[in-house]
Amino acid sequence: MAKQTQTFFLEEWLKANSGAISNTNSTNSTPQSARAIIQAWADLRESLQQKSFTQQHYQSLQTLLNSGIALYVADPQVKLILAILSAPDLSLPSESYPLFLRLLYIWVRKSSKPSPVFINSSINVLFQLFSSQSVTNKSSLFFTEFLLLLGAFSFIPSIPETTRTQCLDFFCKIMEEEYKLVSLFDDLVPSVLSGIGYALSSSGSIHFIRILDTLFGIWNKEGGPSSSVQHGLMILHLVEWVLYNCIQSHEKIIIYSREILESHKSQYASFSIVMGAAGALRASNRSISSGLMELRSSAEKRLEIIANEYVSTNGNDSVLLQCISLALARSGDVFSREKHSLLLCLTSAILTEILPLKRFYTNIYMNSSNKGNHEVKEHLHSVIFKEAGVITGVFCKQYAQANEGSKNKVENLIWDFCQDVYMSHRQVALFLKGKDEELLQDLEKITESAFLMVVFFSLAVTKQKLVPNIPKEIQLDISVKILISFSCLEYFRRMRLSEYMDTIRGVAGSVQENEAACVSFVESIPSYGDLTKVHVSSNKMEFTWCKDEMQTSRILFYLRVIPTCAEYIPSSVFRKTVAPILFLYMGHPNGKVTRASHSTFVAFISSGKDYDDERVSLKEQLVYYYMQRSLEGYPGVTPFEGMASGVAALVRYLPAGSPCIFYCVHCLVEKASSLCSEFPKEPNSLNDLHDELEPCKKLLDLLLRLLSLVDIQVLPSLMKLLAQLVVELPEDGQNMVLNDLFAQVADSDDVTRKPTLVSWVQSLSYLSSQATIKGGGHRKHEKSNAIIWNKGRLFGLNRIFARM
Repeated sequence: MAKQTQTFFLEEWLKANSGAISNTNSTNSTPQSARAIIQAWADLRESLQQKSFTQQHYQSLQTLLNSGIALYVADPQVKLILAILSAPDLSLPSESYPLFLRLLYIWVRKSSKPSPVFINSSINVLFQLFSSQSVTNKSSLFFTEFLLLLGAFSFIPSIPETTRTQCLDFFCKIMEEEYKLVSLFDDLVPSVLSGIGYALSSSGSIHFIRILDTLFGIWNKEGGPSSSVQHGLMILHLVEWVLYNCIQSHEKIIIYSREILESHKSQYASFSIVMGAAGALRASNRSISSGLMELRSSAEKRLEIIANEYVSTNGNDSVLLQCISLALARSGDVFSREKHSLLLCLTSAILTEILPLKRFYTNIYMNSSNKGNHEVKEHLHSVIFKEAGVITGVFCKQYAQANEGSKNKVENLIWDFCQDVYMSHRQVALFLKGKDEELLQDLEKITESAFLMVVFFSLAVTKQKLVPNIPKEIQLDISVKILISFSCLEYFRRMRLSEYMDTIRGVAGSVQENEAACVSFVESIPSYGDLTKVHVSSNKMEFTWCKDEMQTSRILFYLRVIPTCAEYIPSSVFRKTVAPILFLYMGHPNGKVTRASHSTFVAFISSGKDYDDERVSLKEQLVYYYMQRSLEGYPGVTPFEGMASGVAALVRYLPAGSPCIFYCVHCLVEKASSLCSEFPKEPNSLNDLHDELEPCKKLLDLLLRLLSLVDIQVLPSLMKLLAQLVVELPEDGQNMVLNDLFAQVADSDDVTRKPTLVSWVQSLSYLSSQATIKGGGHRKHEKSNAIIWNKGRLFGLNRIFARM
């Protein structure tokens, strides 16, 4: 609205604010050179002189209008136009009349002080043209331009009142009698509305009421223009423009409030009244005038009345629903009073019009993807979708004002929406994958907006519900539902949002210390059977659980949240619900998922009390399968860091001497032995050794770390198995392990196990050297540096022992 005073043409300003695509020459124009414009005027003069209007002259007329808003029409050109239009012996093609009227309109709007003489002459010529039977039958475009020009003439401050009244009388007559002629095409509506705007701003009380009746009643008349969101937005900004121009006319503001906002007239289209009320609110936002402030109260009441009628009758008017949303989005804060019908309308609009995913999913299944692609692309470019963020903000504000009953109803609708999107989008994604990737990408642009809407709404819910005066049971229920909803839409989280993190921290903190809430959240996770359900494709039975990206994202969300509340998850629930999924996703090809699986295992192993026999028993049972799943996927799928953290947790938190710790050590040594058997007998260099056998070295490092972690009961078994493994290694492998052992034992502060480890390292070093010498006796060609290396190793060993 700030640029309104810089806009010469009201219709262009209305189209810009409504998102309409202009089809007029004034905007879809290519700049013309000064030479071309001068030549065009010269051609028109020639037509008058020659008394012949040819196709070339018509092209010159179009050249002028192709200059768009850059064109300026001065008084001499106006004189020429009027002479051509009034020439009795000059036959003009019917399609040229609207273009001449447009040139006069440009002159009126861009001239700072139009000549009164030319104004009177122009009006006389207009009336003569309209009374000509040959012209009135020509086209709707002529009537549109005629109305626009009449409105523009009436808007000129300097014209006599008699002339203004004459223009307004004629304007009202045409609108009331010939409205069908100006309503045939949607692209004519902006010009008609602009003419109405000019006329309203300049009319007296009688004409003001007549024009208002036309403006709001034409949409329900037979043959009138079709209602649309773009037309509604034009009405909104037209009313804003008119009322702001009428700040000094308190009488007009009273009339508008009485006729449009306070009275109910069935002949008026509801969507136009909604936008008319929003326009009044925008005008009041820009002024401290007492008249406009009184108007605001009436406008808010009218919006709520229409919204309440829609809700109470279970309305199904898509245009009205979208207009209510845009009206609230563009008119600032609107406060509901009792029934909060505006909130319910916004909820319905968001779920069915702004984010119409359910409709799109159904249409994609029932129709061809080509039709679905068209629908989705059209929606992505619509005004309602582009303003989804603003509407969501208004939605959250309306929610904060609502009563508990309305809040609960809206919350449940949003949580159900999240579940529906999760189920439906997964199916559509499988259906479109590899067939129509473009449609799938466009759908996900809408679902990303859905995710953002849910995040901001959930944050608003936490601010209202996670407060001290709300019962704890309600807080926990809300927290669990938000977590479940987030898990459903986690796949669409493509950016880092502080609002998302704030909400997660709030609801997770509420859940993680309550056992009932933890159980409720955990039991909402999809079952193992659902996750691994067989998908039939092209007569083939395929398991798609690891290819289902949306399902994987949801499980990843659970695997990230469950560790925060593992302490309060009962053993029976973990065994039945979490453990199967935990071990399933340890074999997932996505590294984030496998790491999260290991983290969940670590969280459970480290949770609970030592005296909880049932929990300890479950932990020990899980260890056996954990080691199998981890090592069978190592080094391909299983991340070493995840497995290392799991091993460290189980040896630290399970009871000392537990059989499963012995089993863990045995499995690690066995796997390391299998990997180390691939050591090349004579590697080219140590670099090659590191590159080729990095997985083996990591396992050896883990086993060395366990020397300081396992309890004293397990330590002897570990040392024995590790010694057997080291002795079997090639010489270079022995050297690496012994070097690490020397350093680890030297730095150890554990006075209990250090003497044992020192003795063990000495024995292991001796055994290794003997194995090397024995193996060397059977080689025909011993490497020259082998003896040097052994001497260096023994020398280093003596130095370390001295430090010990």
